Amino acid sequence: PTYSPPVASRAFAYLGVTSYEVLATTRPQMHSLAGQLNDLSKLPSPGEGVMDEAVVMHAALAQSVRGFFGNTGPSGQQAMDRMDAALSDQIAVGLPGDVVARSEAYGRAIAQHVWLWSEGDGGARVDNMGFPRSYTLATDKGRWVPTSKIVQQQAPLLPDWGKNRPFAMPAGTTCGLPPPPAYSEDPSSAFYQQAREVYDITTHLTDEQKTIARFWSDDPMLSPTPPGHWVSLAMTLIAEENLDGPQAADVLARVGIAVADSFIGCWSAKFQYDFIRPVTFIKAVIDPKWEPLLITPPFPEYPSGHSTQSGAAAAVLTAIFGDNHAFGDPTHEDDGIATRHFDSFRAAAAEAAISRLYGGIHFRAAIEQGLAQGDCIGAYAVALRTLQ
Repeated sequence: PTYSPPVASRAFAYLGVTSYEVLATTRPQMHSLAGQLNDLSKLPSPGEGVMDEAVVMHAALAQSVRGFFGNTGPSGQQAMDRMDAALSDQIAVGLPGDVVARSEAYGRAIAQHVWLWSEGDGGARVDNMGFPRSYTLATDKGRWVPTSKIVQQQAPLLPDWGKNRPFAMPAGTTCGLPPPPAYSEDPSSAFYQQAREVYDITTHLTDEQKTIARFWSDDPMLSPTPPGHWVSLAMTLIAEENLDGPQAADVLARVGIAVADSFIGCWSAKFQYDFIRPVTFIKAVIDPKWEPLLITPPFPEYPSGHSTQSGAAAAVLTAIFGDNHAFGDPTHEDDGIATRHFDSFRAAAAEAAISRLYGGIHFRAAIEQGLAQGDCIGAYAVALRTLQ
């Protein structure tokens, strides 16, 4: 229940780093991320004795998943227990007991090292599901105000998330993000025109625009979340391209790092500008009866988080698979939503971004500048030395 998009992105990043480092400790073609990611120290060495890589990986991820997804409730914990038991038995078939024990101990040591590193990033504790019990709202025009009637959401989600330690990007990175258009109720102003654009488009949505908005909605607790959408896509690509273990670990680590850093950079800007949402302005100034297609998230508008993290993920996937890699995205097929097809990762990111305008929850500036910020943040994950 506490897995909002920023929190989910953090978990995906640490799990990606864990799986990557399991392989990097014994694969000479892989560069460790220690010394490259902020404050990550050298991982434990394998030591003496024969170990099985699959057992090491399973032990590391089983411990990490329990740690980073500790708030999934009884049903989630039981599902993890069942999967752990089934995979443990399957992987250990035919292996000597001492090899299994040694491998499991080493996997847990790697997981513990990453866990202790994670504890110092500023995001390890989320109280009241991320909504601070005491928060002072700004009162001047153009600032964010609550858009939900839920009592808990009268404060914004995770206002300090932008202060967390990032993974690959330097702390405080802004990527040259400009401020949003100045608030104005003058119909000739840039801001009013962007608000009018949201109103005009959303009052005449085509079926395709509605499909796009819903495909990329990725609502927490109802879907894999926005970062989970890109991780799901990465896993689809890994299977389709038949990547080997090191290649797969590289993809998941860098996508996870990129989206996690995006939410840190984006959230820092959101609470710097504390900008008004379309639903607030349009109802007050243009049409009091207007309603957006999507539910407005409970935090400031600028820049768009979905746009930022999509731009970052697309930067990583483009660097790995190429600039014109056509693909299908089946993320929501299990929910009866058809696969969407794209000519490139940047085209998918652009659609994810504009979906927020179709949904009525973002102005164009937040979308376009979010994509640019994400592309900049993603470059830090692209620059990591991983595979030779």
